[in-house]
Amino acid sequence: MEKSGGIGVVLSAKEAFEKLEKVGEGTYGKVYRAREKATGKIVALKKTRLHEDDEGVPPTTLREVSILRMLSRDPHVVRLLDVKQGQNKEGKTVLYLVFEYMDTDLKKFIRSFRQTGENIPSPTVKSLMYQLCKGVAFCHGHGILHRDLKPHNLLMDRKTTMLKIADLGLARAFTVPLKKYTHEILTLWYRAPEVLLGATHYSMAVDIWSVACIFVELVTKQALFPGDSELQQLLHIFRLLGTPNEEMWPGVSKLMNWHEYPQWSPQNLAKAVPNLDEAGLDLLAQMLKYEPSKRISAKKAMEHPYFDDLNKTNL
Repeated sequence: MEKSGGIGVVLSAKEAFEKLEKVGEGTYGKVYRAREKATGKIVALKKTRLHEDDEGVPPTTLREVSILRMLSRDPHVVRLLDVKQGQNKEGKTVLYLVFEYMDTDLKKFIRSFRQTGENIPSPTVKSLMYQLCKGVAFCHGHGILHRDLKPHNLLMDRKTTMLKIADLGLARAFTVPLKKYTHEILTLWYRAPEVLLGATHYSMAVDIWSVACIFVELVTKQALFPGDSELQQLLHIFRLLGTPNEEMWPGVSKLMNWHEYPQWSPQNLAKAVPNLDEAGLDLLAQMLKYEPSKRISAKKAMEHPYFDDLNKTNL
């Protein structure tokens, strides 16, 4: 906790910030755009309710906050500036996580292009993808899985097209979601097949699958696998990539949710993503491998020829 004025007074969130507007409803609480009273700086305040049965701040939360602080060192992870404690109307402990403020997210960015009918310029797609791989590689390098990467929690600065990963590692620390997930929040579209099939142990490859789905969406402005139930989601995947079998993905038929599915043969990815060049299609194919251990890592993805002509100096 940062002290103000060096006199050992810790201001509460209410004293330190003026809430300007609610900008979102995250899975774990509300997000506000706020102004820091002392400096006039605009920040994002994420209000998070803690476990009901805990006295004070549970150790898991403190651990997550320290993870977030550590990951904040990467330019492609949204920066946690401070943590303030407060109380809600019922007198329950509330934490306010103070993040740097970003003016848009990838979901809104893609939607703005869909509305104008223009494509996102390929150099922009390439730059955003590189930044995403870089941020994911940093998290994975510190043993942190995101597990819920999607355009909505990739924040952006519209002017500089700087991209930052948000909503990181909060899932384990904070209490059950405040209300039933709306369809919007718990989207299945970016979820890896091993998760859908009920794998109990999964790896960093789950994030790479999400990155691949986001890649396609940047190119086509449409979700690659827009399923509206877990079964539909799997069928979307199988229709494009072929119905998996033991040969293609050893162990797949032993997964908890495995059933006999309709048999489809793999389609050509170039058909699904017509305006992606050969190097891009190759990278995509390596990210969409069924067998998780065969999926390219984020670090390796950064070295892929697709990014060869990108000026990486300021990224």
